[in-house]
Amino acid sequence: MHVNPFARNLDRVEVPSRSLPMGTPDFRVALVTGALSVLLLAVVADAGNVHARELHARLIAIGGTLAFIVLGIVSVRSVGNETQRVLSARVGPTHASAVRLLITLFGAAVVLFASLGLLAVPIGHLLLGGAITGVIVGIAAQQSLGNIFAGLILLLARPFNIHDEIRIRSGALGGEITGRVSGMGLTYVTLDTTEGALAVPNSTLLAAAVGPAPSERAVRIPRVG
Repeated sequence: MHVNPFARNLDRVEVPSRSLPMGTPDFRVALVTGALSVLLLAVVADAGNVHARELHARLIAIGGTLAFIVLGIVSVRSVGNETQRVLSARVGPTHASAVRLLITLFGAAVVLFASLGLLAVPIGHLLLGGAITGVIVGIAAQQSLGNIFAGLILLLARPFNIHDEIRIRSGALGGEITGRVSGMGLTYVTLDTTEGALAVPNSTLLAAAVGPAPSERAVRIPRVG
């Protein structure tokens, strides 16, 4: 049986790769739903009125608010998922899930208050009660909240990564500390030092001087003059 050497194997046709669109599905969903939420917020605030005599104004207010709630929740959820995906490789899935929870709670609160405003619900008393409660909780948990906000800043600024060898200079820590970063959380950064594991509060670390640990093979350069 004669086999044509120039015959092509149709089962192994290679399709040229195409450049994939930028961003993940959660990022694109967050971008689209966020833009639509802002647009709905502007339209309902301008043309809707739940207490108006005209039926169309009431329908715009109620229907637009319901659509805003749905889009806002989807946007917040997508932002939280994307943030968790980005942070999982850096700080671990546990701490990334905690950041996602904070983003979800904050975004849900924003959507709730904006929706109440669109429906002309008086939120002055709610805001006053929430402000008083927030002040009390803030005073009681001042140090913990400071560590959480410092942890978020460290996650965004990224002065170091997990497995980096760093040194920390801080008067609050009693001098200089050198170690390998083994974990980063919302309240503490864990270092593996020669004396064992050490948990450094994020607020202390944010106020300290941080840099890479000197290499053991570093060559000392003589000073001229």
